[in-house]
Amino acid sequence: MPFAATVRTLGQAGLFFFAVLRASRPTRDFGRELVREVYKIGARSLPIIAVGGAFVGLSLTLLGYKALVTYGAANQVSALLGLGMYRELAPVLTGLLFIGRAGSSIAAELGLMRATDQITALSLMGIDPVGKAVAPRFWAAVLSVPLLTGFFCSFGILASYLEAVHVIGLDAGPFWQVMRDAVDFRDDFLVALYKSAVFGAVAALVAAFVGYHAEPTIEGTSVATTRAVVNASLLVLMFNFVLSALLFR
Repeated sequence: MPFAATVRTLGQAGLFFFAVLRASRPTRDFGRELVREVYKIGARSLPIIAVGGAFVGLSLTLLGYKALVTYGAANQVSALLGLGMYRELAPVLTGLLFIGRAGSSIAAELGLMRATDQITALSLMGIDPVGKAVAPRFWAAVLSVPLLTGFFCSFGILASYLEAVHVIGLDAGPFWQVMRDAVDFRDDFLVALYKSAVFGAVAALVAAFVGYHAEPTIEGTSVATTRAVVNASLLVLMFNFVLSALLFR
């Protein structure tokens, strides 16, 4: 993409973001749409988050144990797990899974609304399409991704505990004690939630922007969905690096 087109797209995305903020009004209809979107893109994403978190916890525990047992520090595997999950893996992987599960859905739905002239119809009826179709999805993602990150960590830690204690044979007491001493509530847990909220906002904004401005054809909807997943995933990885550099100093 040429530089001028990139700058123009970024400018349009910025204006679109301010339009979403301006259209976010705490009305009864908005609250109803918000609750419905939280259930649709948040609660329905819980199964894939649970499975992903469990297997990440199992893999990280096995890798950490094989690395640490060589130095006689096998009991520190829970510290490695806790710090790795809260600081990096849980927010990033939750964001990526959310993009694949819900971000693609947001882009496809808005692209289909564009292709079937539903967005134009809302405008003709005097209804702000951004406030009706975009803002609830945006705020639902901002609220849902931190909660999903918490579930990701919970399932990952539970799976790690079962593997470390009941399969590998580590003591349960030191497992929890070492994790409690290593993980800080403010510097690790709250930071994971902050990062997740940012990733949710980025994922929803990119998906909504691409879907909202898709070509009004079925092919345009397909292209917009693919573009939304790719661009949002790359932006989440970029924002993760920036936030980690700023927050973990």
